[in-house]
Amino acid sequence: MTIHENLLGGPPPTHLPDDPEPRELLANGTAPADVAAKYPTSSLAWAQLADEAYERGSVVESYAYARTGYHRGLDSLRRNGWKGHGPVPWEHEPNRGFLRALHALARAAGDIGEQEEYARCSQFLKDSSPTAAQTLG
Repeated sequence: MTIHENLLGGPPPTHLPDDPEPRELLANGTAPADVAAKYPTSSLAWAQLADEAYERGSVVESYAYARTGYHRGLDSLRRNGWKGHGPVPWEHEPNRGFLRALHALARAAGDIGEQEEYARCSQFLKDSSPTAAQTLG
């Protein structure tokens, strides 16, 4: 008899490695553009840039920042064993940059009329982390 860790038969959750330097710089007030320049693989820095652009009404700029953070996050997920689906828990703080970028991408896509991308990214967020989808709105 084989005992499986995941009783639903799905892949195990992906937990990205911690990268505290960009998170600490952002928390201490360093400009997200400076953090992204120093740590270009940080989805969190790109997600924060996307949020700031969105808040000032620069939706296309937000879309571009979010897309960068999303792709940087996908690269990191794949390097850490993710196979294209499965949980990416919000509860694991290092995952939040990717999830925030995914949310920002869905939001901006919807605003510029990219309805297929909006629907795909919104569903991807819900499938990856229902908690993130609820928390981020």
